[in-house]
Amino acid sequence: MKVFLEVARRQSFAAAGREMNASPATVTRTVAALEEMIGADLFVRTTRTVRLTEAGERYAPECERILAEIDAADALAAGVQAQPVGLLAITAPVLFGRLYIAPIVTEFCDLYPDVSVQLVLLDRVTNMVDEGFDIALRIGHLRDSSLKAAQVGHVRRVVTGSAAYLRRNGVPQSPQDLKSHKIVAVSSGFSGVDWRFGKDEKAVVRVHPQILCNNNAAAIGMAADGWGLTRVLSYQVGPEVNAGRLRLVLEDYEEASLPVHIVHGGTRNTAAKVRAFVDFAVERLRANPIFAAAD
Repeated sequence: MKVFLEVARRQSFAAAGREMNASPATVTRTVAALEEMIGADLFVRTTRTVRLTEAGERYAPECERILAEIDAADALAAGVQAQPVGLLAITAPVLFGRLYIAPIVTEFCDLYPDVSVQLVLLDRVTNMVDEGFDIALRIGHLRDSSLKAAQVGHVRRVVTGSAAYLRRNGVPQSPQDLKSHKIVAVSSGFSGVDWRFGKDEKAVVRVHPQILCNNNAAAIGMAADGWGLTRVLSYQVGPEVNAGRLRLVLEDYEEASLPVHIVHGGTRNTAAKVRAFVDFAVERLRANPIFAAAD
């Protein structure tokens, strides 16, 4: 259609070819193929002039309209790529999402009012493609995949208790001392009753929890209330430690830290809403000392 309109404007196959950086033969073949496709002659050709037939006169304005609509559709799609707009689906672990992602989401939405966010907090690894997520927060070493990842920091497995509990019962000096302490163990995830220590994770202590709980927040709450010790990830108790409600113990025996990533299905044509949120979240999470690597 573009070739046909250029020939109609210039009334010359050669002039249209020069404008479109194509040979006159290519222009002629393109127009002939279009005429064959629609079943009508579009031009009257003589040795001196090229002019539209009656069919061509009717066809030209329709081509102009169609091409204008295509340009408008392209501009709309490009706008989605250029400006943060639309629905953004984000997933993260429950406690991480509540403590760290939710505040970033609200700040981001204030900054970009044309973006709406679906925040899904789940304590499992989601399939981003199958479940329709644009962005995910991942803790731990990533499997090879086509997804793009930006590391934002590290977290550690930590043993923690309240200052009041430690005053009453003493501070454990080695992992073996845990056997004489009251333990709240988390039954899901990495914790359980076999607690590993050391960078090589070779030191294993089987604890005997009096309370076994399937919820990290509940276990942390019992420890903060002074009942006993628990073991969770460092980010989960960051606010409690900063507020002085909990203290970390056995830090010299901790396992190697775990990386934290923001993951997305980034490509060259990644939507602006995804790029904007990734950049926004990465900057804020990296600035949070809770995610700094241990010395």
